[in-house]
Amino acid sequence: MHESMYDDDLKTFRDSFKKFLDKEVKPFHAQWEHEGMVPRALWEKAGAAGFLCIPSATEYGGSGLPFRYAAVVQEETSRAHASGVAFSLHSDIVVPYIEHFGSEEQKRQWLPGMAAGKIIGAIAMTEPGTGSDLQAMSCKARLDGDEWVINGSKTFISNGQLCDLTIVACRTEVPGQEVATGWQSMSLFLVPSSAKGFVRGKRLDKIGMHAQDTSEMHFEDCRVPKSYLLGEIGQGFLYLMRQLAQERLIIAIASVAGAEETLAHTIEYVKERKAFGKPISAFQNTKFRLAEMATEVKLGRVFVDDCIRRLEQGENLTVEGSMAKYWCSEMLGRVVDGCLQLFGGYGYMLEYPIAKAYLDARVQRIYGGTTEIMKEIIARSLV
Repeated sequence: MHESMYDDDLKTFRDSFKKFLDKEVKPFHAQWEHEGMVPRALWEKAGAAGFLCIPSATEYGGSGLPFRYAAVVQEETSRAHASGVAFSLHSDIVVPYIEHFGSEEQKRQWLPGMAAGKIIGAIAMTEPGTGSDLQAMSCKARLDGDEWVINGSKTFISNGQLCDLTIVACRTEVPGQEVATGWQSMSLFLVPSSAKGFVRGKRLDKIGMHAQDTSEMHFEDCRVPKSYLLGEIGQGFLYLMRQLAQERLIIAIASVAGAEETLAHTIEYVKERKAFGKPISAFQNTKFRLAEMATEVKLGRVFVDDCIRRLEQGENLTVEGSMAKYWCSEMLGRVVDGCLQLFGGYGYMLEYPIAKAYLDARVQRIYGGTTEIMKEIIARSLV
C-alpha cells in the first residue's frame, strides 16, 4: 500500500512481519520448494506472533484489526517471493466463511485454533470436470440421520496436504424433500481431515509455486455431523459470491506487490549490467520499457489501495474486486515478462529471482476466477 495508508502502528506491524519473513521464511523457502510444502511449525510460529486471522474478532483469537493489516501480510509475502506461504488463503479467504456464516458453536470450535496456526484451513470448490462453472459441480452431500454423507472429488486445493479443516462446496440432498436444482442446491460443509471417508489426493506438480501443496481431494462416503453444515442449506452459492470479492482483491494485492518488487529488482539490475561499454539502463529502449511498466504498476497500486479502503468501509466490491483481479493479474504478467527480457539470458536461469517470479505469476490469471470470468462479471454490471 502507499505510505499514506500507514500510521505508526501499521508501520510497526509491517516491520515485525518483514523480520518474521527474514528469519522464518526466506532462508528456507528454496528447501520447501524442493519438498513441495511448508512445514506445519511455520503456521504455529505465525499464529503465536499474531500474523494469522488478523481482522477476525478477538473473542475468537483474532486481532480485530482493519483489513489493511491483512493486506500488509499478503504484500510482504509477495515481495519475499514466498509463494508457498498461504497465510492469506487461510486467514482472509477460509476463516471469513466461518466467521460470517457459521454458528456460534462452529466459531468457538474452529476459529481459535485457526488463529493460533494449530488448525490449517482450505476451501474446496473446483472439481476435475468443473472449473469456474460452480453451478455444474457434482460433489454431493446426502443427509443420513444425524450425519451428512459426502461423495465426490475436488482438485487444485491449496493447503491440500497440510489442511486440518476444509470448507467443501456440495450439492445437497435431503430425504423426503424435493431436490433443488442450479445454485439453490449448493451448500457448504466443514470437513475435518480426520473425518471418515476423507482422502487426501496426490500433491500436484505445477510449473510454479512449488512450495504450495496444491492437491486433489476425495470424499468417499465421507461422514460429518449434521451440525457441520455451514450456514443454511441451499445458500452455499450465495455465500461464495459474497466472499469471492475479497478473495479476488487479495489476489490483486499480491499481484501489485509482486509487480512492484520485480520492477524494483530489475531497475537495480539494469543499472549494474553493462553492454556495449555502458549500463543497459542508459539505452532508450530500457528507459521506455521501465517507464511503461512503472506506469502500469502505479495505476494498479492506486486502484487496489482504493479497493482496500472501500472494503474496510463495508462496500460491496463484487465488480471492483473482479476488475482489480483481472487487470492487476494481467498487469503482473506483462511486467514480469518485460522485466525478464531486460535480464536477457540470465532471466531464464532459475537461480535468478526473476525466473521464479515469472513462473509464479502465471497462475494469478487463473485461480480465484479466470480473467475471462472476471470480464463476464464486469460486463453483467454494464449491460
